[in-house]
Amino acid sequence: MAKQKNESLFKRHPWMFHVLAMLGVSVVLVVLAFVFIRIYARQGQEYELPDVVGRQVGQVMAQDAIGLNYVVQDSVFRPGSEGGIILTQDPKGGSMVKRGRKVYLSITSYRAEDVVLPELAGLSVRQAVSELYGVGLEVGRLKFVEDPYKNSVIDQTSKGKILYAGQQIARGTMVDLVAGLGDGTGANVVPFVIGKTSDKARRDILSVSLNVGKEHFRGVKDKSKAVVARQEPDYTGVTRYPYGTEVELWYVDASEHEVEQMVSNFKVDSSKIMDPNQIDDGRPTPEQIDEHEEWSW
Repeated sequence: MAKQKNESLFKRHPWMFHVLAMLGVSVVLVVLAFVFIRIYARQGQEYELPDVVGRQVGQVMAQDAIGLNYVVQDSVFRPGSEGGIILTQDPKGGSMVKRGRKVYLSITSYRAEDVVLPELAGLSVRQAVSELYGVGLEVGRLKFVEDPYKNSVIDQTSKGKILYAGQQIARGTMVDLVAGLGDGTGANVVPFVIGKTSDKARRDILSVSLNVGKEHFRGVKDKSKAVVARQEPDYTGVTRYPYGTEVELWYVDASEHEVEQMVSNFKVDSSKIMDPNQIDDGRPTPEQIDEHEEWSW
């Protein structure tokens, strides 16, 4: 009896059948759309991105278990560093990512690009040092010879071979400078390099026509981040040393806060001190540094 009523209802109102059919199809389409979006977007399938900084890019790609898309967007040459070492990544390690996510990397380059050696003849040592660092070259030793032009660059060499302005050489090459002694009275104050990295300390010392002597890294984990804890000759602010004098350096690992403390504790207002051996400011002696793998400030 109910069936007859229903049949008579649809017969009497055929549009109701079409409305119900349309609603049913719409529901099915919506459900299918949500299922498709869920599958396409891989919702619920996020993974923690590993921290790959410091690792070999080839190994990282070969051992990728997530299905990421690693993209090398920059390479930087670092003398003495192995090529292909990851320096930075974006996103950073620990981020939640999905399969197929692009991860942008910068790595150490496998080969140094060539740079053009600038014209250095006639420049002061300070100017020449600035020019060389400016184009991506390193400064090794300063050699002073008899020449009427004091502190003026005469020649530049690398591994004993003379280099010429305009010559293409590998970025990061160590360049030695030959400069004049003039009347032989050339001298300069040793710069204060406590708390500075090797690169900055070397540049400061070379810029005042002095040489970097032995560098001690005992107990240091990362030479590129270690800072100077002791220098000899010491800083006085007034005592002058002949051009080419060697400045010996001792390094330690230290945080940014510790570096600030080192500089605050050790920089001396010694305008009246002519003999650096008279300084007694509490800084560690070379012997004390050698007795500790990591000096505590």
